[in-house]
Amino acid sequence: MKLPGIYHLLFVALGCTMAACNSQTEQHDGGYKNKLTFGPGEEMKIAEAFLSLKDSSSILLKAGTYKFDNLSIAQVNHILIDGEGPDKTILDFSAQSQGGEGIRVTDVKGFTINGMTLKDSKGDLIKINKSEKVVVTNLHAVWSKSDSTSGGYAIYPVMCKNVLIENCYAQGASDAGIYVGQSDSAIVRKCKAYKNVAGCEIENTAHAEVYDNDFYGNTAGFLIFDLPDLSRRGGFVKAYNNHFHDNNERNFAKAGSFGSTWGVGNAAPGSGVVILAASDIELYNNRIINNNSSAISVVSGFFIDQNAAAKMNANYDPIPRNIFIHDNEMKTDSSFPAAVYEHHVGKILVGIEQQLNAQDPSRKNARMPFIAYDGITSNVLTKGTAANPDSLCIRQSQPNLFVNIDALHLGTKAWKPSTDVTPFICK
Repeated sequence: MKLPGIYHLLFVALGCTMAACNSQTEQHDGGYKNKLTFGPGEEMKIAEAFLSLKDSSSILLKAGTYKFDNLSIAQVNHILIDGEGPDKTILDFSAQSQGGEGIRVTDVKGFTINGMTLKDSKGDLIKINKSEKVVVTNLHAVWSKSDSTSGGYAIYPVMCKNVLIENCYAQGASDAGIYVGQSDSAIVRKCKAYKNVAGCEIENTAHAEVYDNDFYGNTAGFLIFDLPDLSRRGGFVKAYNNHFHDNNERNFAKAGSFGSTWGVGNAAPGSGVVILAASDIELYNNRIINNNSSAISVVSGFFIDQNAAAKMNANYDPIPRNIFIHDNEMKTDSSFPAAVYEHHVGKILVGIEQQLNAQDPSRKNARMPFIAYDGITSNVLTKGTAANPDSLCIRQSQPNLFVNIDALHLGTKAWKPSTDVTPFICK
């Protein structure tokens, strides 16, 4: 079957586990055996200290601006990197000549970074890999320019377990400001993300909660993705009490991303929330305001990859299942953002709105419905005929609420997107 390749693109019990809470408070109660303090001008000593850290060590970086090439911590336990506040302790990587990240953390059990700004690395600002009990608090991770020269991820835990990202600010990432990938048990709360391609992305991560955040002024506000060929499957993600708004900016992902099936370069300007091939998702009590292409999109892996069935395994199912969308406030402006007309996927969203209004003059040129569903279900695998076999459950009361894009027929004479939400209303 040839399908349209168009959208290239918890800590569960962790309200605060004892391990996470301890790692946050130990900077106050003296729980670290080895305590080091440095000031500006001691960058060489600091880099050496990072490389030679022993278990149960804290490093305090006093107020001031530090200039680093890169910093690395590996294979130790119970580590705190502490500053005196994001407006006081600033780590500047703008002169970086080597290394893929500003700070790289690998295989650390019990890692906390708190109270500083990281800025202008060539690659990711902080990448935390294969670590446990990770706490990132009061951290600003920014690039001075929001363009394709920025690194991909500002705050980037990957293949981790028990992650808390709290009271952080991310700006300028050419992929995602806050990205949690291939991890288990994560919380992102009370954070802000601005002027990134994606404000925040939860990718192939299970048991995550995202709440009390403000993601605004990005290309797309919030993404929940499951992609093939990765180490684990995601799911069981809750996003609530967030403000996803005014995400209408030009997509400035690196050039190679636009040519990749899965690249974030394919995220359309004006996207509030995008759920791609992810299952067991609950999206509720959010304010999704003035994301002027699509407030919420729910799409299958088939929507972007006609060979998605061949990639199915224990870690990947291209069909989004058990999606519960309820009690969200949603509004859009009177027109698409200007940037959408220059974007290949954006043009398709414009075409969907035009097709709906051409089919039904009574819409009187209404905007794109708030929730867009590609309509590609497990029926493509089972040859079934059920109207809603994968439990997309919607409990919302807004007019102009929903469109089934009918993506299997998009671009053909048989294409007929439908605004009938009846099969998807929660029973």
